[in-house]
Amino acid sequence: MFALLRTFSLQELLHHPWRAACALLAVVLGVALGFAVHVINASALDEFSRAVRNVQGQPDLELRAMQGALPEQVYGLIAGQHRFVAQAAPWLEATVQAQRGDGGRPAVTLRVLGGDALQIAPLAPALMPRLFPGQDRLDLFAPATVFLNAAALQALGLSESQAAGAQLRWQLPPSSSAPAARVSAVVRVAGTVAAGGLPLAVMDIGAAQDLLARWGEISRVDLLLAPGATAEQLLTQLRAQPGWPQGVLASVPGNAQQRVAQMSRAYRVNLTVLALVALFTGAFLVFSVLSLSVAQRAPQFALLAVLGLTARQRLGLVLAESALLGLVGSLGGIALGWGLAALALRLLGGDLGGGYFAGVQPALQWSGGAALAFGGLGVAATLAGGWWPARAAQSLPVAATLKGLGSHQAPAPRARTAAALLAASFALAWLPPIAGISLAAYVSVALLLLGGMAALPWLLGRLLHRLPPFALRNPLWLLAFERARRMRASASVAVGGVVASLSLAVALTVMVSSFRGSMQEWLDTALPAPVYVRTPGGPATSDAGLLDAGFVAAVRALPGVERAQAQRNASLWLDSSRPHLALLVRPLQGAQAQQLAWLTAPLPVPPGMIAVHVSEAAAQLYGLQAGQRWPALEQAFAPATTGFFIAGIWRDYVRQFGAVAMDSNDYQRLTGDRRASEIALWPAPGTDPAALQARIRTLAGNTPLEWVSSSQLRERSLRIFDRSFAVTYWLQAVAIAIGLFGIAASFSAQVLARRKEFGLLSHLGLTRRQILCVVAGEGAVWSGLGALVGSALGLAVAVILVHVVNPQSFHWTMELRLPWLRLALLATAVVAAGTLAAWLSGRAAAGRNAVLAVKEDW
Repeated sequence: MFALLRTFSLQELLHHPWRAACALLAVVLGVALGFAVHVINASALDEFSRAVRNVQGQPDLELRAMQGALPEQVYGLIAGQHRFVAQAAPWLEATVQAQRGDGGRPAVTLRVLGGDALQIAPLAPALMPRLFPGQDRLDLFAPATVFLNAAALQALGLSESQAAGAQLRWQLPPSSSAPAARVSAVVRVAGTVAAGGLPLAVMDIGAAQDLLARWGEISRVDLLLAPGATAEQLLTQLRAQPGWPQGVLASVPGNAQQRVAQMSRAYRVNLTVLALVALFTGAFLVFSVLSLSVAQRAPQFALLAVLGLTARQRLGLVLAESALLGLVGSLGGIALGWGLAALALRLLGGDLGGGYFAGVQPALQWSGGAALAFGGLGVAATLAGGWWPARAAQSLPVAATLKGLGSHQAPAPRARTAAALLAASFALAWLPPIAGISLAAYVSVALLLLGGMAALPWLLGRLLHRLPPFALRNPLWLLAFERARRMRASASVAVGGVVASLSLAVALTVMVSSFRGSMQEWLDTALPAPVYVRTPGGPATSDAGLLDAGFVAAVRALPGVERAQAQRNASLWLDSSRPHLALLVRPLQGAQAQQLAWLTAPLPVPPGMIAVHVSEAAAQLYGLQAGQRWPALEQAFAPATTGFFIAGIWRDYVRQFGAVAMDSNDYQRLTGDRRASEIALWPAPGTDPAALQARIRTLAGNTPLEWVSSSQLRERSLRIFDRSFAVTYWLQAVAIAIGLFGIAASFSAQVLARRKEFGLLSHLGLTRRQILCVVAGEGAVWSGLGALVGSALGLAVAVILVHVVNPQSFHWTMELRLPWLRLALLATAVVAAGTLAAWLSGRAAAGRNAVLAVKEDW
């Protein structure tokens, strides 16, 4: 019996390979996309962690300032604590633009680390300089002498033999302590360091202070604690010492990796969930394919029942077929996902459009646990899709089927089940995130879809309670509407394909349109100037791109410049367990104040306090509200300030973990730093842009500048947005394609089971064309109702995605935008495809074979 059943299932798959191939394709795509996203992100995160460990070493504790640099005397206070500190190493960090002395290649951004060669080895062995053969050992401490890592050599186009003694020209950032210091310098390459990651240069800390004109400053201090000492004991002792500055944060080495993992976690989870959308539609496709298969093989199942096959065995037979599809599809998905991950890492790197691992080139790493998990999801999805067809095979009326009286009409699910699912979905939608992930919201979306599908019979009954007037006047339309109304369970199977595909397509379309529209409005506010001038390369918050205050004043005085505003981007570190906050210094007061994308109008500032404006991400993460005082920020600028007042909250769609905006005059008064990251420029009317650009470049001398228009920045931002959401567009197309095939398969299954009905209609005088019109009319009615329900369900899912998942995952809000034309086109295309599928399915069953099917009962 087992061999007979195995042959029965294999023959079905072999005789209809296109059917099995379509179901397998859906499972393969779902598993492949989910597995590829996981492998890419896991590989990138691991590579980033390895690079951070190489550069930062493995100290027990790391001390940094909340804002700016640490005074050099901090190191002396720490080094004197021999009871608690076994080893202490100061570091000076900076970024510069570096170019080969021969000028053969464009400048690259180098991260510069100045350290004490006598203290490096125990704390960060990967940063220990290695001299080229023939170099003097004193070059470890020589001025203007650097040691490069492999990434820096590659970026500069140098081999180790070419690098020995090579000269590099550095464009130096202006120093806050010495604004008139040199803007360029020549350094010599004396060796290498083993650290990986981004391009890096290591040099002696004293030489770095002289070269960068940052005397008396250090960026951080790495510590190895003495045996038996704890970080709490050391920090208590240090804070009690006279002269210990405020605003010093301590963190452990793993915090950097944990912060990046936390920053990218929501992005990775959302990508994975979107990738698994294909599995949801794949489960429905398996349902459609197996429904068609069971409908076609109903007489065979009935014959097997007569031969002794029990109802439980028929159930197991169909589930075994679905499990086989799931197993084969999952194996193919794992293989395809591995290939997609390798291709994506080679072409796109490890950030997948999110920007969290920019510059990291990870090696692909196999994950057996992830392969088993995603493979198991593929099998589970196919089993879920095969459950209803398996139940249909189990409850098959044997005698009626052998007589050819059609398939058994499955009982419709009760409305109370749908109501319970929808109520649970509504309750879960507004729960807070769990560990920073919108798990409850994702479950809410799943329950909403399941509840909508379960409510289809009831919804169809309500929608078809009264027939439209034109159906009462046309017998063919009357037949189509009456069958749709009285065979609601069968109609629900066909309409389910429309609902499943269209609801997801509508939800993704509304989500992306809402985000893109809000992004465009935000860019209009964030980019008020026609032109922006800055140094090329380097991140916006690094010191490599800083411009001297004198240069800004000279640009402002040029003919053809109507207005020029200096803007500064810096960073704040208020909590060692959280990522940095971005500090945006802008003119926010006075007649020429720049506007932010306010959520509410700014509040008046109490006398004696300084106004700051926080992004909604910072407000959520730090529990801030407009009208509050912010003591944590006061520590970062102590003792220069008496208090910060949160005057307003604004939208920011770039900095996921928060930003703080401060007026330029307030920042300069607190820090004395007048350097700028970029200049917002308003040319005077009638000014020749090329001539003005030439005058500014002449004014800059050897300092390279980048001239970017606001339209270019908008276009670049939207292009990055579209690239980040390209996988969403693709998944949307996959969902619609799979859903449309499910519609065709559902109609085919039902039409094949109605051959005797069509034969009877032929004997009653209906022509083949009229029968096809009836079938096409049923398809139009069912598809139209499905489009209506699917669109409504998709809008409900979109509300959860826009107003719950997005704020919980990325900490910003946006307005719900409905692209009516695009949604109407989607619904129309689905209705047209459903009507065409019904008509094509009817052609196969409404011919001579249908007439012969009636004669079988004579």
